Amino acid sequence: MSFQAYLDKVETQTGLTPRDLVGLAKEQGFDLGSRTTPVVAWLKETYGLGHGHARAVAHVVTKGDRISGKHVGSTGTHRDASDRLWLDGKDSRPADW
Repeated sequence: MSFQAYLDKVETQTGLTPRDLVGLAKEQGFDLGSRTTPVVAWLKETYGLGHGHARAVAHVVTKGDRISGKHVGSTGTHRDASDRLWLDGKDSRPADW
């Protein structure tokens, strides 16, 4: 599953876009540079996310919308189209993103 697919699944589960969750995390005192473990715990407890999905959102909260280019353009199951993640909702993502 790609990194973006994890975020899309979280949106389906919670009804909140990744950007919404980043904003809610900031209200809880989490931001860029925060430790990942407390963010993951908060997401699991508050939204019932599984560990992997919570970690994907925590990455965006603590590190921003960029990911490693390791899987960009690859053919594996973890491939992503870009090293930048779309945070504004899966239904608003441009087709060429």
